[in-house]
Amino acid sequence: MKTAIMGFGNPVRSDDGVGCYVIDQLRKSLGEQPEVNLFDMGTSAFEVLFQLRGHDRILIVDAVINTGEAPGTLYKLPAHEVEAAIQDDPMVFLHSLKWDQALSYARKILLREYPDDVQVYLIAVDDTKLKVNLSDAVRAAGDRVVALLRDSLLVNS
Repeated sequence: MKTAIMGFGNPVRSDDGVGCYVIDQLRKSLGEQPEVNLFDMGTSAFEVLFQLRGHDRILIVDAVINTGEAPGTLYKLPAHEVEAAIQDDPMVFLHSLKWDQALSYARKILLREYPDDVQVYLIAVDDTKLKVNLSDAVRAAGDRVVALLRDSLLVNS
């Protein structure tokens, strides 16, 4: 099963960078895997849409703020529960496009090649100040996601 794993976030905004942290840790622990593509998305999304073609599964990792839960709380859900409606506005600014909107565009662009299996791992955060370190709770949650993703890859290989 060919899998795309996409980590989103801003690594200079403290805990918001947890998605990028997860991708970095997966690169270190997995090495090169022919059936797994790791995408450190940072804060961009649109340019990767065409690279999703041919994947059977997409796994997304990102921070979520204002959940009311403790930092480090982990949520896993199917993407259709949080996918934003597509915007047919030709003036959509590519740098302001978020992953949930990008998935809507991917569905439209890839048509039948859009995979049925798209899962989202969200980690609750409350610190998005201008600094480069993750809090201990969010780093621990990122490490849990790395372990879950590695286990998922082993089960589906």
